[in-house]
Amino acid sequence: MTTIHIRPTTPADWPALKATRLASLLDAPTAFGVSHASAAAYADADWRQRAVSTAQRTFFLAFDGEHAIGIAAQVVAGNGECNLIAMWVQREYRGMAVAQGLVDAVKRQAVATGHARLVLDVAPENARAAAFYQKQGFVFLPEWEALESHPHIQVQKMAWLAPA
Repeated sequence: MTTIHIRPTTPADWPALKATRLASLLDAPTAFGVSHASAAAYADADWRQRAVSTAQRTFFLAFDGEHAIGIAAQVVAGNGECNLIAMWVQREYRGMAVAQGLVDAVKRQAVATGHARLVLDVAPENARAAAFYQKQGFVFLPEWEALESHPHIQVQKMAWLAPA
């Protein structure tokens, strides 16, 4: 039985963060607000900076041993909203509670940084993701916007509220 570990990234994790994020963008090119081409163009210094956890942004990686197999991030937007972004798990690890562990880590980080509400965007056509988020306590909001990386795709906002 494999033991999966999920933790915030550290500066030393930047190569794993880069590789996992780029893998996610290749696997699901229309699921994220950034394209593979734009992320691949980031300098290594940019990846090192992204791997540093702050109150405004924390990336989490799921590891099977030393191998990164999943990613999610908690990012506070300019408007003060706390967002779950970059959620992805390698295909062979899906359905094994890795995604739930990543979402739980982001929820804990949101609450720890003073946010009682966590939001995300999902394309309703991505039925598997939408159903997963609903099982994690997220509800659809009547808010839609164009996906930044693919403006022809409309995404709907979902929100989770921390228990009082």
